[in-house]
Amino acid sequence: MALDASERFGSLIFYGFILLLAYLVYRVFSPFLVPLGWASVFAVLFYSWNKRFERAWGRTASAAVSTAGVTIILIVPVLVLMLLFVREGIDATRQIQQGMLQGQFGWLSHAWLWLMARAPLTQNVDIPGLVRQGASRLGEFLAAELGAVLRNIVIFLFQLFVTLFALFYFFRDGDALLERIRRLMPFEPRQRERMLEKTHELIFATVIASLVVASAQGLICGAAFAIVGLPSALFWGILMAFLSLLPVVGAWPVWVPAGIWLFSTGHSVRAIVLLSICAGLGSTVEHFLRPILLSGRARLNGLLVFIGVLGGIAVFGVLGVVLGPIVVATAVGILEGYSRQTQAQPS
Repeated sequence: MALDASERFGSLIFYGFILLLAYLVYRVFSPFLVPLGWASVFAVLFYSWNKRFERAWGRTASAAVSTAGVTIILIVPVLVLMLLFVREGIDATRQIQQGMLQGQFGWLSHAWLWLMARAPLTQNVDIPGLVRQGASRLGEFLAAELGAVLRNIVIFLFQLFVTLFALFYFFRDGDALLERIRRLMPFEPRQRERMLEKTHELIFATVIASLVVASAQGLICGAAFAIVGLPSALFWGILMAFLSLLPVVGAWPVWVPAGIWLFSTGHSVRAIVLLSICAGLGSTVEHFLRPILLSGRARLNGLLVFIGVLGGIAVFGVLGVVLGPIVVATAVGILEGYSRQTQAQPS
C-alpha cells in the first residue's frame, strides 16, 4: 500500500511538472504566436510549391527560395495594399460624411421616410444618422490602425522577421514535422493518410479556392468602381473581396448601394455599367472558377466557413481570415476520419 501511494505521488509530481513545463513553454512562445501563425499558414498554402523546388535543389535551398518567393510575390504586395486600403478608407469615410452634409444622400432619407410610413417598427430608427455614425467610426478605426502600425513600426518589422524566419524552417523541416504529427495520431497508417488527405482537401477548398474567387471578385468589382468614376475604388474593391469570403453575403452590400446612389444622382448609364459588371461578370467568374478549383474535392459546409472567418477574426485578428477556416477544416477532417475508423471497427 505504501508503495502504491508512493507511485501515485510520484505520478502526480511528474504530471504536475509536465503541466508546469507546458505552461512555461506557452509563456515563452506567446509573444510570437501571431508571426508563427502567419508562418504556418504560408507554409501550408505553399507546401506543394516548395516540394517542387525541393526535388530540384534540396531542402535548404528550396526553403530559402520559397521564403523569398512568398515575400516578394505575396507579403510585400499585401502590405502595400493594406496601407493603400487604410488611406483610401479614411478618404472614403470623409467623402461619405461630406456627401451627407451636402445632401447627396437625400434619397436615403426619402426611402427611409417611405418605409417608416408603412412599417411602424422602424419609426424610432434613424438610418441616415446611423450611416453617418458608422462612417465616422470606420474612419476613426482605420486612422487608429494606421497610426498603430506607424507607432509600432519596429515591433511590426520584428514580427515580420520572425514570420519569415519561422517560414524558412517550416519549409525546410516540414516533412519532419508532418512525420511527427503522423506518429502522434492514434490511427492506423492507411486511415491516418486518408485523414491527412481529407484535411488537405478541406483546407484547399475552404481557403485557397475561397481566396482566389474572392480576389477575382474584388478585382472585377473594384475595377468596375474605377470605370464608372467612383472614388476610392481600391478601398471598395478590397472590402468587396473580404465580403466575398463570407458565404451567402458576397460583395452585393457594397455595389448595390453604389448603383442605387448613381441612379439617384442621375447617372443611369454609369449605374447600369456598374451593376452589369458586378452582378453579371462578378457572379459569372465565381460560378466559373469555383467548380474548376473544387473539382473532385470535398467542401466545407457554408455555415462552418462563415463561423470560421468571423470567429477567426474575433480570436486571431486579421490572421483569422485565413487561420480560422484552416482550424475548422482541420478539425472537421480529423473528426470525419475518426468517425470513419470507428464505424469500420467491428462491434
